[in-house]
Amino acid sequence: MGTTPGVCKGKAHKPEHLGIGGRRVLVSRKWSNKSLSDHRAERSEFVRQLLDKAGVKPSYAVDDGPFLWERTKAGDSDVPTRPALLLQTISQRQQWKADYLAAQLKAGEPPHDNSSATDDQAA
Repeated sequence: MGTTPGVCKGKAHKPEHLGIGGRRVLVSRKWSNKSLSDHRAERSEFVRQLLDKAGVKPSYAVDDGPFLWERTKAGDSDVPTRPALLLQTISQRQQWKADYLAAQLKAGEPPHDNSSATDDQAA
C-alpha cells in the first residue's frame, strides 16, 4: 500500500504534537467550497421550502435584511435590557422550532431527535 505504520508525514501524527488540541479533519468549507454564509443560506432555504410545502405560515416576520448596524449610546431609551433581549431570543427560537416541527408533521416527515447524546446521563 505504500504506507508504513508509525511513519506519517502529517503534522497531527508527529510525536511532538501529540496531546495538542485542534482540528483533525478538514472543515467543510475547504472541500465544499462554500462559506459559512452559503451553508446558512442553504439551511434557511431548506426550512422555507419545507414550511411552504406543508402550508405552515410562520407566526413571525421573516427579516432578511439588509441591516444597518450601529452602536447604541448610553441612555438610549429604545434599547431593551439584556434580560429582555435574552428572553425575546429564547421565545423566538422556541417559536421557530414549533413551526418547523409542525411543518415536518404536516409534510409526513418524522421529526428528528435533536436531543443531546448526554441528556440521559444528566443528574
